[in-house]
Amino acid sequence: MSKNIKIQDVVFVVASDKLSPSVVNAEFLQLSGIIPQDFKLARQPVYTQQNAQLTFTDSSDNVISIVAETNRIIFMEAVGDRDISSLQIASIASKFVKALPNIEIEAVGINPRGYKEDPTGKYMESLLSPNAAWLSVGVEPMRASLNLVYKYERASMYLNISEAALRKEDETSTPIVMFNGSFSYELEGETKEEKQENLHKAIENWQTDVATYSELVNNKFLAQLPQEATVEVPSELQEESKDVFAMSV
Repeated sequence: MSKNIKIQDVVFVVASDKLSPSVVNAEFLQLSGIIPQDFKLARQPVYTQQNAQLTFTDSSDNVISIVAETNRIIFMEAVGDRDISSLQIASIASKFVKALPNIEIEAVGINPRGYKEDPTGKYMESLLSPNAAWLSVGVEPMRASLNLVYKYERASMYLNISEAALRKEDETSTPIVMFNGSFSYELEGETKEEKQENLHKAIENWQTDVATYSELVNNKFLAQLPQEATVEVPSELQEESKDVFAMSV
């Protein structure tokens, strides 16, 4: 089995304080060329005063979700067994911004997310401090979440490592460790055009960010796991809380 993390999805978060969720609808997205014409709605869109949620599938059943809120729009594509380079989400995010040039963009986050099984449930304990007294307080094993910030020349990367559980079809669950990454780009520039240019540069370099995230997790964190404890989490694990979309800027 591979010791490397299996990336499950990549999320782009575009932050703006002047975004109307009502502008995000299937007709606009497809007529403007943001979403290809052959994409189909996977389910009925959800619209409220605060957000709009749309999920599309292409001819190969790849899933792309778009969530528009009053202060940001979120683009997410599930990876499955595909190569990262085949993802379309970066192109879709870039086309959306180009189609609405009057939106004031403040920042963009590029968030890769991946999972590994941790059958012993001891990964976080071993990562923090084995046998430390504060780990064994209470009637059940402690649950942990670790937030880290790495400063790279181009941007900061926020990495959250946390414990969770993978629920299986037989209703049993297996401990997993989650690695949620977020590269945060505050858009510099004196004019809207300069900020737009920097936005597109950040989006164009998304594969570099995903590679940096993968290298850090694989070489600095998962290298501590024994071979038998690293099992790729299947692609069925697609449901997530909104917290995973959080982008720190």
